[in-house]
Amino acid sequence: MEHLIHVLQTDRSDSEIIGYALDTLFNIISNDEEDEVEENSTRQSEDLGSQFTEIFIKQQENVTLLLSLLEDFDFHVRWPGVKLLTSLLKHLGPQVQQIILVSPMGVSRLMDLLADSREVIRNDGVLLLQALTRSNGAIQKIVAFENAFERLLDIITEEGNSDGGIVVEDCLILLQNLLKNNNSNQNFFKEGSYIQRMKPWFEVGDENSGWSAQKVTNLHLMLQLIRVLVSPTNPPGATSSCQKAMFQCGLLQQLCTILMATGIPADILTETINTVSEVIRGCQVNQDYFASVNAPSNPPRPAIVVLLMSMVNERQPFVLRCAVLYCFQCFLYKNQKGQGEIVSTLLPSTIDATGNSVSAGQLLCGGLFSTDSLSNWCAAVALAHALQENATQKEQLLRVQLATSIGNPPVSLLQQCTNILSQGSKIQTRVGLLMLLCTWLSNCPIAVTHFLHNSANVPFLTGQIAENLGEEEQLVQGLCALLLGITIYFNDNSLENYMKEKLKQLIEKRIGKENFIEKLGFISKHELYSRASQKPQPNFPSPEYMIFDHEFTKLVKELEGVITKAIYKSSEEDKKEEEEKKTLEQHDSIVGHYKNMIREQDLQLEELKQQISTLKCQNEQLQTAVTQQVSQIQQHKDQYNLLKVQLGKDNQHQGSHNDGAQMNGIQPEEIGRLREEIEELKSNQELLRSQLAEKDSLIEKLKSSQTSPDTNEATASARDSENIAELKQELATLKSQLNSKSVEITKLQTEKQELLHKTEAFAQSVPVSGESEAAIAAKTTDVEGRLSALLQETKELKNEIKALSEERASIKEQLDSSNSTIVILQNEKNQLEVNIKDSKKEQDDLLVLLADQDQKILSLKDKLKGLGHPEEEEDELESIDQDDEDDEDEDDDKSQGDN
Repeated sequence: MEHLIHVLQTDRSDSEIIGYALDTLFNIISNDEEDEVEENSTRQSEDLGSQFTEIFIKQQENVTLLLSLLEDFDFHVRWPGVKLLTSLLKHLGPQVQQIILVSPMGVSRLMDLLADSREVIRNDGVLLLQALTRSNGAIQKIVAFENAFERLLDIITEEGNSDGGIVVEDCLILLQNLLKNNNSNQNFFKEGSYIQRMKPWFEVGDENSGWSAQKVTNLHLMLQLIRVLVSPTNPPGATSSCQKAMFQCGLLQQLCTILMATGIPADILTETINTVSEVIRGCQVNQDYFASVNAPSNPPRPAIVVLLMSMVNERQPFVLRCAVLYCFQCFLYKNQKGQGEIVSTLLPSTIDATGNSVSAGQLLCGGLFSTDSLSNWCAAVALAHALQENATQKEQLLRVQLATSIGNPPVSLLQQCTNILSQGSKIQTRVGLLMLLCTWLSNCPIAVTHFLHNSANVPFLTGQIAENLGEEEQLVQGLCALLLGITIYFNDNSLENYMKEKLKQLIEKRIGKENFIEKLGFISKHELYSRASQKPQPNFPSPEYMIFDHEFTKLVKELEGVITKAIYKSSEEDKKEEEEKKTLEQHDSIVGHYKNMIREQDLQLEELKQQISTLKCQNEQLQTAVTQQVSQIQQHKDQYNLLKVQLGKDNQHQGSHNDGAQMNGIQPEEIGRLREEIEELKSNQELLRSQLAEKDSLIEKLKSSQTSPDTNEATASARDSENIAELKQELATLKSQLNSKSVEITKLQTEKQELLHKTEAFAQSVPVSGESEAAIAAKTTDVEGRLSALLQETKELKNEIKALSEERASIKEQLDSSNSTIVILQNEKNQLEVNIKDSKKEQDDLLVLLADQDQKILSLKDKLKGLGHPEEEEDELESIDQDDEDDEDEDDDKSQGDN
């Protein structure tokens, strides 16, 4: 071997000799000897191959060398290298896996084999990765993130999905290695949308031919792969997301099609039922869809009914009946809607009087009372699952009446179960009925009362428990003890002859407490009990092992301890416990009342906060509107300044023309008109000043109203005061702008006065003679034209001033509305403070009441200690008190946080 390894190290360039060396090593290490038939020789060859493997991997560099040789694309090097590494992994898998894991790029080099164009290398590469990923989570993750899912699904598609050969089988086994018990890879598979690519696998059609052994094997592995993703042992969140994805992509619908198709092989049908079971288990959407599936019969029947017909049919294969029971259990798991639908088919108001169709409830009753003990057990367990954790359906099932024979009155279902139980039927039948009765009566005092109302039931149970029977009957005795214990623990003392104390006295006289507890322990000590408690699926090798149900084992664990305590308690302890329960119930009711009050107050506070937020939004909208108005005023100001500049230029031009032209003969009517215009401008100026004075008085009022509130309100409305200050500043700027406009108007008036004086002086100083009348008329016309232009500009200025005054009036209205909004906000804030003070007062009252209750409980503890009460009960009371105190602390913290 040393020489062969030396050849691998030194002759890398000679692919032929490297290939021969790898073949030789493979033949030495491999155990594929066809001639050897005897077991001893086979074991010796296996030991010899393991020894050679150990020698080869003793130097880790040898495995690293082999990985580097796999990079060679030459067929004569790569293929024997793949076979040699696969053989090494088969002999000493964990050791070789560890070497490859620490080798740089070791796994990545092996992943390249899946992309090899030569099918023999690709197929042997799949086998190599199977051995590499077995029971090694780290390598599984690396292979998955090296895009293995994409490549394997592509190979399965290329090979023809379920119709493919053994290559498809190898790829499916590798996928199972990557996904089973590996939550990280399962999540990666779901997030990569690979579940959707599984749907074409199950398009098998309706043809009855073509079911080769390889196709059956492939479909079996495909169904198992789905179950790996939705297994009940996976984290609930991961399972739920995969279940939803399978429904959304139509995979569940495809499986239900196979379920109802004809010509499907029995083992494929069984595995499909198990797969559908786990796809719908605990997923309400999938359970609702499954309830709507109909079989392609005439008339159509629900799939649930068709499956139940197979379950209660003793001619069907045992594994198929187990699969149907599991499917029914998964359909009802955490599905109160489905439970109600099943129980409703037994109620008198919903039974089909015509008898044309059989319902699920009728099938279960038929199986419950048939002569086949396996049907009795399956029907009893299925009916018990319809009552699991559903007190409403337990009470509804009490209404079911059965017609036993013609002429006799109907008998209740509960009574019929006890009648069959007392007739001494097979053990499997009695165990099934006892499990049904225990599930039915637990946590349902009304059902306990109905059971005890039949005077024959308690003597039958005590007689069964008291007898000394063989080992086969011990399990029935234990279940009878459990049922009797349930009638004591969940007894509401409504029947005088069967009150808790009388039943305990009866046990002590007829059976003995120690003997009763010993018989009760027979259940959990049974060899099949632990097997049933491991997995939800009823997986039994043969019908005689079908004794316990998985959900029933949970019920036994829950009730065994509390029934034992209830049996040993005295009547005084029971009375004290009932008083304590009543006290605690009163305490809980008071606490619940105050919790509801606090919730209501929290809702009111939330509503008020929402109102405040809406008012703030309205305030912000008003502020934006004011900002827009300010910008518009600024635009008008700019236009006014532009007009002013243009008017100044015209006045200068007209003055220079008048000085140089030596005008004469201005008419007195034009001068009067100018004076009238000046008077109008003066009146407008007075109107603007009066409006300005009103604004000043309004601002003073706002100042006084804003400075008058007390310090608490001023502190609480700091943000609102900032908004008001901003509005004041904006009004001040408006005031300054109006002042500047009034100054400009005054200047304009003085300029016009000077123009008039110049005109009058010029008319007096110029002599009448010296010019012709025609020239004077021309000059007069020129002056009149200029004056008319000046009058037109004056009118335009007047219109601008009116527009500005209107804008000021609108700004005043907006300011008034914002002030009223601020007043409303302050009033609502005061109301909030009053509500908070009231809630604080109510919480203080609640704390006082809780302190009184704690004092009462402490006094009750002292009395219990004085009466010799066990320490365990005190610890339970303390834990209850501590839980209540924790709840109150959480409520107080929540209320303080809201305040």
